[in-house]
Amino acid sequence: MLDSATSILNALQSGDVTACEVVEKSLAAIDSTQSSINAYTHVARESALAAAQQVDTDRKAGKTLVPLAGLPVAVKDVLCTNNMPTTCSSNMLRDFVPPYDATVVARLKAAGAIVMGKTNMDEFAMGASTETSAMGLTRNPWNPEYTPGGSSGGAAAAVAAGTVPLSIGTDTGGSIRQPAAFCGVTGLKPTYGRCSRYGLVAFASSLDQAGPMGWSVEDVAVAMQAMAGYDPADSTSVDHDVPDYRAVLASTDLRGIKIGVLRDSTNQDGVSDSVRKAVSDAEKVYRELGAEIVEISLEHSPYWVPTYYVIAPCEASSNLSRFDGAHYGFRAAEGARADSDLEGADEMGPLESMYRNSRAAGFGSEVKRRIIVGTYALSEGYYDAYYNQALKVRRLIRGDYDAAFTQADLLLGPVTPSPAFALGENKDDPIAMYLCDLFTVGANLAGVPAISLPAGQDESGLPVGIQLQAPVMEESRLLFAGNAFQSVTQHHQARPTGVSA
Repeated sequence: MLDSATSILNALQSGDVTACEVVEKSLAAIDSTQSSINAYTHVARESALAAAQQVDTDRKAGKTLVPLAGLPVAVKDVLCTNNMPTTCSSNMLRDFVPPYDATVVARLKAAGAIVMGKTNMDEFAMGASTETSAMGLTRNPWNPEYTPGGSSGGAAAAVAAGTVPLSIGTDTGGSIRQPAAFCGVTGLKPTYGRCSRYGLVAFASSLDQAGPMGWSVEDVAVAMQAMAGYDPADSTSVDHDVPDYRAVLASTDLRGIKIGVLRDSTNQDGVSDSVRKAVSDAEKVYRELGAEIVEISLEHSPYWVPTYYVIAPCEASSNLSRFDGAHYGFRAAEGARADSDLEGADEMGPLESMYRNSRAAGFGSEVKRRIIVGTYALSEGYYDAYYNQALKVRRLIRGDYDAAFTQADLLLGPVTPSPAFALGENKDDPIAMYLCDLFTVGANLAGVPAISLPAGQDESGLPVGIQLQAPVMEESRLLFAGNAFQSVTQHHQARPTGVSA
């Protein structure tokens, strides 16, 4: 099993191990866990070994190597990868192989990272448990009877199972932070626009953002250094200087830093005792590190989930309209009648029938549910009542954050109401599943960065996380405070049985 990214990089640079040895160890770990955890939808065995051989050849020749040379990384199956399947864990794109890399993938490769494969996810990133995947569910390495979270469940499980030291996920409403908390790893959702969305198959275009997951804040900082930055190919990319993320980790002195505790979150009904304790313990740690603790209330936080579940399905309805069986992706076989029970099906022309049959068979039930909700909310007579109203509330939510950051430098609260739940527990209850996003969607709606940090375990041994949120473009502040927390705690060093630290 693989150790942290920074320890592997140090070993590579010192010559203690070769890139081929690291990649072979990664492949062995994937092989030994794939049948039980199912973290991957595709393993890039040949290309990874070839890339490692090139790194070793260049190192032996005395060439100057790029910062991440030889470091294994896994990529969520919603980010395009050249000559490698990008399925979004959907039958709709089961055979899609892009001819290019997403910008964040290209930048990681340019920095020397070796892509080991694509990780499983909820279909089109719609879910909180990786149970909506057409490629089979993923299991939590801490307890295989429990979910790893979602939608980046495979990315979190890949790290927690020791197969790679870093993985890249995406976060539309908590899809990096929630699985990071469930799997006991560190996960960062950057500011909207900090990392390019070019090559990210869109779910909700105003919310989606790619980000890294690893064991520690230091590992996440290593990945962010490569991923972040302006991209002219992405119209939502922000042209803003990228700081030296590892340099901010040099100090752990938080004197002069104000941390606002979101007491309203931890006091809500349904929040488990283990989550409350994790936030309370983190508050004490930050006091001891010199931070000033203040209480912050975000007035419109009760409206986060309903606002998100209007805006996100509306954008999904629009984005997924392209998957119609005509351009690319799944097309139903000629003469198939998946829609034969629909009223008027017999009167359909061949084109409409092809559209309906392809979408009916290509999409899973959760994706269909969100498309239907979004299409309804965007329809004539309802657009103003739903979508426009949600946009107005979103602006109020952003105003809450702006006001909060005049009183505090960071916000501290829970990631999820509870640790991981059992597989199948919420599968048939979409409302319960959506409430997993209770504390995470606010950051997406406001566009601010947020990080999930391991913060202990519950009585059954499942990981518990805490969340820090910061103002726009202040990932450095999150990394600084997160690293300070990890410098005096050992939660991020805990590993599932069979995975060594």
